[in-house]
Amino acid sequence: MRSSILTLGGYGTSQALRLASNLILTRLLFPEAFGLMALVAVIMQGLAMFSDVGVSPAIMQSKRGDDQKFLDTAWTIQVIRGALLWAFACAIAVPVSKIYDEPLLAWILPCAGISLFIAGFNPTRMDTANRHLLLGRLTGLDLLAQIVGLLVAVFLAWVLHSVWALVISGVASAVVLLVLYSLFLPGPSNRFQWEPEAAQELIGFGKWIFLSTICGFLFMQSDKLLLGKYLPLDQFGIYNIGFFLASFPILMGGFMTRKVLIPVYRERPPADSAENFRKLQKMRFLLTAAMLGLTGAVSVSGVLLIDLLYDPRYFMAGAVVVLVAAMQIPQVVVLTYEQAALAAGDSRRFFVLSAARAVLTVACLLAGLGWGGLFGALVGVGVAGIAAYPFVVWMARHVGAWDPAHDIVYGLVGVGIIAFAVWVNAGALADLAAL
Repeated sequence: MRSSILTLGGYGTSQALRLASNLILTRLLFPEAFGLMALVAVIMQGLAMFSDVGVSPAIMQSKRGDDQKFLDTAWTIQVIRGALLWAFACAIAVPVSKIYDEPLLAWILPCAGISLFIAGFNPTRMDTANRHLLLGRLTGLDLLAQIVGLLVAVFLAWVLHSVWALVISGVASAVVLLVLYSLFLPGPSNRFQWEPEAAQELIGFGKWIFLSTICGFLFMQSDKLLLGKYLPLDQFGIYNIGFFLASFPILMGGFMTRKVLIPVYRERPPADSAENFRKLQKMRFLLTAAMLGLTGAVSVSGVLLIDLLYDPRYFMAGAVVVLVAAMQIPQVVVLTYEQAALAAGDSRRFFVLSAARAVLTVACLLAGLGWGGLFGALVGVGVAGIAAYPFVVWMARHVGAWDPAHDIVYGLVGVGIIAFAVWVNAGALADLAAL
């Protein structure tokens, strides 16, 4: 419970800082800058996810997770990965700029990729802190690095009035985070080492994580990849602002489940005893109630939030907030199951779920775009979430985590929230559908 409160408080503070900087930056920059940086962010995240070998989850679940030789081997893998990512970002810069017809991407991508290289040197002490739920100091350091990055972004936006303010601030945040982790997290420093047994365990566990993160990227970011090509850059920037506000609850929930539930599932497997299942059931009910309440509040008040916080250039984002949040509700209902397989060391079933979600999301997005443009694409995301439910059940049942009572209760609550949000914001949704 302490770790959950720290995680929730840290994430909430982080998102509040992001919102504050977003409100300032939208007045200093132009919508096209946010569209351009949304593309850069998607590409950077894609590079990171397409090369993810699951080092952090492996450390959190492995019996050797506190062995320094194991940790040093994991760190060595991460450093090599970071260098390769930067090189690849440089290599794809020109082709990507031609695909999206944005020449500036050819210069921005190599610079933004420096942050991936720097992050490769982050010490494994952060994974050790997560493994043992020692999240207080870790949360404070993350927030401090974010504050420095946001201050740099606002200052440079005021001076330059250019998208480069966002690029440079991202690199600055990575540098500050590395320094803070290295100085203020307890434990020995990492050094380059390659222990064959550790590498074999890390790569053996990580091969399915690697495939899962590729699918996870398509599941989480396919909307931006497709809409970035479908929408004009200014409208895409507005869409991204709406998506940011709408996704706060589910991103917070995902952050909490990764930080808290993997250790809990590892220490108290639900299949081992009825007592373990009941305790996890109680935790799931509480987490889902909080996430569903936040998601519903954002969906119902989406148009009002945009009207209050942003100038008229961003009015279309209101309907985007309403619809994105509403269509994420099927994902919110099952979010607390997702880490059960990883905690049990079953990365293969987690990959199958990720692959099914990726295929369904891309298919429903394309079908929705053809049927109703942006409005149809966002509805397609919700349909994909419902269609993926049998795969969630299959995975959760294998580790003894499936709770049909939880799903029925919150499924019905979710339907009611969606209906109410659509009724309250029918006019704005009709305008979005007409675009």
